[in-house]
Order: sequence, then C-alpha cells, then structure tokens
Amino acid sequence: MGKEECKTMLDALNKVTACYRHLVIALGSTSDSQNLREELKKTRKKAQELAVANRTKLTTLLKDKTISKDDRAEYERLWVLFSSSMELLEVDMKRSLEIGQDFPLKVPTRHLIQTGMTGSTNAVAARAMSVQNMKYEADSNIDTADLRDLQTEITQVSQMMEEMEMKVQVAPWAVVAKQEAGAELKSNMSVGNSSVGVISISCSLFLFRVFSCSFECKKKKHCNL
Repeated sequence: MGKEECKTMLDALNKVTACYRHLVIALGSTSDSQNLREELKKTRKKAQELAVANRTKLTTLLKDKTISKDDRAEYERLWVLFSSSMELLEVDMKRSLEIGQDFPLKVPTRHLIQTGMTGSTNAVAARAMSVQNMKYEADSNIDTADLRDLQTEITQVSQMMEEMEMKVQVAPWAVVAKQEAGAELKSNMSVGNSSVGVISISCSLFLFRVFSCSFECKKKKHCNL
C-alpha cells in the first residue's frame, strides 16, 4: 500500500512539474500573456504542495527500520526520482524568474520573441492540475509582487532540497534503475492509464542523476588528491 501511494503521489508531481516546464517555454514569446503568468503561478504552487507531500511520505518510510530490504530499495529508487524532479522544478523556476524580469508585461522593455508558438496554454495547465478549467484573478502586480514571491519560493525549494539530503542519505549512484533508459519508449503499455507507466518516463532522468552525481563524486576525489 505504501509503495503504490508513493508512486501515485510521485506521478502527480511529475505531471505538474512537466506542465510547468511546458509553460515556461512560452515565456517571452508571442504566446506570453497575463493568463500564462497566472498559470505558471498556480502550477508552481501546486508542484510545491505535492513536493512537500512526497517528501513527508518518503522520509517517513525511509526512516522506518522495520521495512524489508526490497521495499527499502524501491523507496530509495522513488526518492532519487523525486529528487530529480525537484532539481528540474528549481531550474525551471529560476528560468521563469529570469525571463519574467527580462520580459515584463505591464511596462514592456523588449519585444516578445516570434517563436511560431500560438494558442492558449490553459488546457495543458488544467489537465496537470486536474481541474475543468483555469480561473484567474486580475493581478496588476504580476511583474513585481509575483516575481518577489517566485524569488522567495526558489529559496524555499533550495532549502527543502538541502534538508532532504540531510534527513535521508541516499547515494543516487548506488540505486539501481528497474529498466534501461528509453525502455518506456519501446513499451506498448498505456502511459496515460498507469501511474507506474508515467513514473517509468523518469528512468532517463534517474540515470542522468546517477551519472551526474557519480561524476561529481569522482571529481571531488580527484581534486582532493
């Protein structure tokens, strides 16, 4: 029961962080708008709520000394996937802050970039947030107050990731992936109907984190010689 619940929660986080990345791509383009900024705001807040829930659940399970070896290995694998998702969220939040500062909506200082992207993004955001539609409240301070909030939230996410590493010490390079990178692309399983299938999409991300952490570890050892 614990594993399935964790997979479902991680599935939800992956969907929302993927949606956030999709929305960030449209910033500064001709698709940029007040609605897009509001979608970004709501989506990143939802991602942070899900992140806290995932962290609390996985931390509790990994600190449990009574779980079996196989269960611990599975929770450690999910922890690495969760950490990777958090790293991507932090990167995208920083990117959103930089672009938002460069392309203010109320007092434009630059022309929006013609990227060829057109159309609304609210359908994507609504699906990720599991709501029928996205409703907005006019915010005249989207260029100032929201960017200040975003800066604060970036700091909070960074602090949460540091606390995660302190509370649960899981070496990413020691965790074994359950399938090869790209295996989900060859699978006939319906990803949309299976939380496990959605999580398998993160396999490539999992391996990237393992290899990057291993590289950093080797680099530090080399520097200490």
